Amino acid sequence: MRVELEDPYILICRLTRRLTSAKLRQAATIENVDYRTARGLDRSLFQTLVTCQWIRDANHLVIVGPTGTGKSWLACALGNKACRDGFSVLYKRTSRLFADLAQARGEGRLARLIAALERVNLLILDDWGPEPLTADQRRDLLEIVDDRYDKGSLLITSQVPVPQWHDVIADPTLGDAILDRIIHNAHRIELKGDSLRRQAGEKKKP
Repeated sequence: MRVELEDPYILICRLTRRLTSAKLRQAATIENVDYRTARGLDRSLFQTLVTCQWIRDANHLVIVGPTGTGKSWLACALGNKACRDGFSVLYKRTSRLFADLAQARGEGRLARLIAALERVNLLILDDWGPEPLTADQRRDLLEIVDDRYDKGSLLITSQVPVPQWHDVIADPTLGDAILDRIIHNAHRIELKGDSLRRQAGEKKKP
């Protein structure tokens, strides 16, 4: 049986569209991940995540650690790889997402925005916390998380350790519901150490 190969130009166009739609904050790639810096990055785990099987399985990923340890960069690198593997991706700073949801609510198009988020294979929520959520934000987040349960993947980055996420949600009942849907099938990367940006600045000093 003859197998027809797709036109490379068409493949490149599709990838370009996925990368454009993803709106990744940084031009990061898995090929440029620094494993030498002591920040607690488990190379074996990360190499497993690079296969994108966790996205096929509709699992989640949580990356936590202090400011400057590369959480957003790693998230964008994995988002880039997901685009290259044919998945739809959307990157959002969490504060920006909540602002978009609030605006959509005021304009009567909240349901449409929530539905659009549900269709994305990988939704990246960058910089979760530390401000407590409002009542509307809690309800919106629960709906987003519930829509993606066993159907789509979340990648969440945060400076706030996971045990303190209940405090960010600021509602015990909704906190249990939201975290149960995220954490129980989530991989975790827990970074540590000094800011990579600070280290890079110190290296440049004469």
